[in-house]
Amino acid sequence: MEAASIHSRPTQGVAPPVAPPVANERPIASSWSPANPAPLGLAAFAMTTFVLSMFNSNLVNEKGFPVVLGLALAYGGIVQLLAGMWEFRTGNTFGAVAFCSFGAFWISFWALNVFYAKSIGGNAGHAVGVYLWAWAIFTAYMTVAALRVSGAVLLVFVLLTVTFILLAIGAVGPHANITHWGGYVGLATAAAAWYASFAVVTNSTFNRTVLPVMPLGDR
Repeated sequence: MEAASIHSRPTQGVAPPVAPPVANERPIASSWSPANPAPLGLAAFAMTTFVLSMFNSNLVNEKGFPVVLGLALAYGGIVQLLAGMWEFRTGNTFGAVAFCSFGAFWISFWALNVFYAKSIGGNAGHAVGVYLWAWAIFTAYMTVAALRVSGAVLLVFVLLTVTFILLAIGAVGPHANITHWGGYVGLATAAAAWYASFAVVTNSTFNRTVLPVMPLGDR
């Protein structure tokens, strides 16, 4: 009887067996997708370009130039660089290369003016001209790639290429008028970039095409 009573008692504190995990079991795919970072990157580029171009075109007294530097570092530089990194997440190669590169341009522009410009020996204009010509070359080949993005983005890159060329020519010699024209074209570039940003964020918010960007093909 004692043996029978012992075996008939329920076992205390013993958990039921758990099935081992399946080796090839896949995690459930997340439905989350990132927001489009393009309008942020375009807005950062547009505002910084606009403010700098106001000085390049001589529409604002050059003594106020330092206001460009904080904007170049924070908005044109860091924010645009972040937009480029988020473009990598969305799989947009063009946007990632463009925003990361121009974010780095604005950061280098800030560093050049804050730390290094005064230490450039010899003909500083020629040195700055090389810097601007290099960016003109990069922008020119990105303009070719933009032929498959949209009309709005293509216009930004065409104007920006012209801007860099004019500023580069103006930097290498006493060509103040050419620099001013670079500023005027830079203002047009900023307006085009602002429109592209405005169109993308508005179309996304309204979930329909409110402002056309004229897509040109698959990226």
